[in-house]
Amino acid sequence: MPFTREEVLQRLKKRVENQLPIIGAGAGTGISAKSAEAGGIDLIIIYNSGRFRMAGRGSVAGMLPYGDANQIVVEMGAEVLPVVKHTPVLAGVCGTDPFRNMHQFLKQIKEMGFSGVQNYPTVAYFEGAARQDMEDTGFSYDLEVEMVALAREMELFTAPYVYNEAEAVKMAKAGADMLVAHMGLTAKGTIGAKNAQPLEACIAKIEAIRDAARAINPDVLVICHGGPISEPSDLEFILSQVHGLDGFFGASSIERLATERAIRDLVVDFKQVKKPLY
Repeated sequence: MPFTREEVLQRLKKRVENQLPIIGAGAGTGISAKSAEAGGIDLIIIYNSGRFRMAGRGSVAGMLPYGDANQIVVEMGAEVLPVVKHTPVLAGVCGTDPFRNMHQFLKQIKEMGFSGVQNYPTVAYFEGAARQDMEDTGFSYDLEVEMVALAREMELFTAPYVYNEAEAVKMAKAGADMLVAHMGLTAKGTIGAKNAQPLEACIAKIEAIRDAARAINPDVLVICHGGPISEPSDLEFILSQVHGLDGFFGASSIERLATERAIRDLVVDFKQVKKPLY
């Protein structure tokens, strides 16, 4: 059975009350989800980039037309949900999908066993002329806001991505339970961003998102994600600098980097094994 919205909130707020960061993890496979749960993860999030990421492609592939994002999440859910026993699982929902009745899709998501949603893929990733064209032709970020508001009405936990203050205000007004301040494509590893902003540059951006959201709802949770925040030490630095930040969501940083390093290092160890001389 999925966790109720209130149950998810109680779990997360208990972490905050105990001065502990909320840690969420993206899962592109069942084994990733099982391993994250074994480590005590607070939330697991499934979205289409996880499939591309664990297939050795960059996470940004999830923003491009390489598959039906919402259908991919349904398929991934069938793999992950049965193996997760004690952790809320959220679905990445493409709120701008023009081929779905969003109320019916969210109902399907809830019936599958998901406890909440996140807006992904999101047009917030895009800037300039591409973003304007999307906004002008019916693929607006406001549709993602509407999806989150609808999910909130359906008592699903909501944890949308926001990239700036304006988006934070919209999502807070929609009743979002937790905002994820997105700092861009995760750096490091074989397919991470090569030009991520400096870690110090994230401080003011997260603070601005935090302040904008809490001016609307003082109780909204705020966590960070992405960009140069890819290691536990990076998160420790950000938490030391940003008062009132509630935690971190790691996708590539928890799932991809761990896989790349662990398999590589284990193969190196096996390659060092010597045959005995007879």
